[in-house]
Amino acid sequence: MIQADNYTSCLLIQEDSVTSVKNLLHNNEKTWRCWVVVSRSFADFTPQATFEIKKCDLHRLEEGPPLKAEMTREQGLQYYRTMQTVRRMELKADQLYKQKIIRGFCHLYDGQEACAAGIEAAINRSDHLITAYRAHGYTYTRGVAIKEILAELTGRKGGVAKGKGGSMHMYAPAFYGGNGIVGAQVPLGAGIALACQYQGNNQLCVTLYGDGAANQGQLFESFNMAALWKLPCIFICENNKYGMGTSVERASASTDYYKRGDFIPGLRVDGMDVLCVREATKFAADHCRSGKGPIIMELQTYRYHGHSMSDPGVSYRTREEIQEVRSKNDPISMLKDRLLSNNMASAEELKEIDVAIRKEVEDAAQYATSDPEPPLEELCNHIFYNNPPLEVRGTHPWSKLKSLS
Repeated sequence: MIQADNYTSCLLIQEDSVTSVKNLLHNNEKTWRCWVVVSRSFADFTPQATFEIKKCDLHRLEEGPPLKAEMTREQGLQYYRTMQTVRRMELKADQLYKQKIIRGFCHLYDGQEACAAGIEAAINRSDHLITAYRAHGYTYTRGVAIKEILAELTGRKGGVAKGKGGSMHMYAPAFYGGNGIVGAQVPLGAGIALACQYQGNNQLCVTLYGDGAANQGQLFESFNMAALWKLPCIFICENNKYGMGTSVERASASTDYYKRGDFIPGLRVDGMDVLCVREATKFAADHCRSGKGPIIMELQTYRYHGHSMSDPGVSYRTREEIQEVRSKNDPISMLKDRLLSNNMASAEELKEIDVAIRKEVEDAAQYATSDPEPPLEELCNHIFYNNPPLEVRGTHPWSKLKSLS
């Protein structure tokens, strides 16, 4: 919509037709104004473009991912929708938590959206993924509806885990959570990769962990087994610079997390660029599927919220630091600039997407606050083993010991 002053007629331009429009004038004091309405066809947009991306740091690799990435208009809009949806969903979760509608643990993902969107764009839906407790974004990219995620956060029976899992325990086909114990998902991910190898289905497992878990012994045990057996596993460290409230420099003698596998090849990737993440993950997936064994990726990213909703996030870093990342390195803004500057989308089109996402998130929040809680009789359902446990002497504090003498 373009405003024009001092015109006494107005044109409506739609695709290749030009039609004069009558009586679209209104009087604003002494100046006649009208609006020129422009509706662009899809043919006006650039269908595909090539972008330069940041070079990855390599460990035990002769060559790495390409330095240029192709992106179609459809892909760009899809990545934008995905990241913007995760952003709006997390901001809504923040609001619901502050209203005490969401309770308990809640770890938000805003700022790290390019990681989830880029990884999902590079693997197949039949591939497997397991992550830690900052899991909302991956739950969405793995195919779970927004309303099921928010309803799980509010503990309602329409939630993806029927209201019993909460923030840290959401699951979907080929998505194994959401794991609350720091680092515990890494050996599980190696086990999933072992299953892929055993079944010979050409699938792989993406196993994610944070920089705060990177010093745990169980990671290195998993690395060793995965390398020995050449498991198709992509180990990914989402390095958001802080493990809870401790900076990586204060927690790790070496912050080169992509080198931590020693004998396993590694990549350090710009985790704020969805195209960089996509190309690196494609490279890693090809490495695994070709039978070369595991690979480690370190995604350098940043979280805008604190570690969890109980952490204000500004006691160990400054507000200015957070704002600088938002203004200079935001993953959504970076993609938006690429789309606009290369004529792959219009500002109006992206704004329409934003409005539609806001409405979808609002509708999901309405569902998540009106859906009933699971009834009490559901409490013990869906337990893996429902038979009474085997009685073992001394393990039940309420059991009475008997003397056999």
